[in-house]
Amino acid sequence: PARRDFYWLRSFIAGGVAGCCAKTTTAPLDRVKILLQAHNHHYKHLGVFSTLCAVPKKEGYLGLYKGNGAMMIRIFPYGAIQFMAFDQYKKVVIKKQLGISGHVHRLMAGSMAGITAVICTYPLDMVRVRLAFQVKGEHRYMGIIHAFKMIYTKEGGFRGFYRGLMPTVVGMAPYAGFSFFTFGTLKSIGLAQAPNLLGRPSLDNPDVLVLKTHVNLLCGGIAGAIAQTISYPLDVTRRRMQLGAVLPDSEKCLTMLQTLKYVYQQHGVRRGLYRGLSLNYLRCIPSQAVAFTTYELMKQFLHLN
Repeated sequence: PARRDFYWLRSFIAGGVAGCCAKTTTAPLDRVKILLQAHNHHYKHLGVFSTLCAVPKKEGYLGLYKGNGAMMIRIFPYGAIQFMAFDQYKKVVIKKQLGISGHVHRLMAGSMAGITAVICTYPLDMVRVRLAFQVKGEHRYMGIIHAFKMIYTKEGGFRGFYRGLMPTVVGMAPYAGFSFFTFGTLKSIGLAQAPNLLGRPSLDNPDVLVLKTHVNLLCGGIAGAIAQTISYPLDVTRRRMQLGAVLPDSEKCLTMLQTLKYVYQQHGVRRGLYRGLSLNYLRCIPSQAVAFTTYELMKQFLHLN
């Protein structure tokens, strides 16, 4: 029973560690993505690779990790809440026996877990984006705490921290839903069709089959890529809205639909709604792959199977 008691805590730690490893791996790509999505005037004429090269020249190598501190503080509880909530919601949805297939259970639980995690950690995401968008020499915010104070006092108290929540939640449902759905589906098909080729017994429970690490990485990557493509324009919308006060055209980006329309009219589909998508694949595939793989390893390490 002692092992059962701390199950949620161990699951929290596993999710948190998985999230932190994944995000640190791809932090430089994250920073560049934010600079490109909102057309930062220092880098707006550059493409993905030229920006990746320009940032260290202009701001030093640590410039690539700007906003990563706030990201870590956010991603530990985020990853933890998401993976933990996913397990909990799955139990609830299955208990209710809504007469739906296992895949739909996964989709619903994945979406609800994503939304729960986002709402809990959104203010930290807001602060991270503001810090990552700053370029050396133009510092509005001195650090995490200063950014919190400024947004709170200048942008209407707590409401200021939740700008852009709407497109996040709308984009989150398909994103989290599809990534867990695709990963779970690939995993169950893989283990059913080719258990010897793709699977191996779990280290902490030999009766449970888990995917081999490289297969896990591959499935996590595919899951991430499909989910990303579906929800990417909403990601661009969220960033624009979060940066609100910092951007010159903020009064045109007050609601989700206004922002989508404005970005589309100003920059079109490829250079607007999908700007930075190629980078997102580069970022998202290793990030999802590392997250799912670390989580599966941590689950074995902490005896969660």
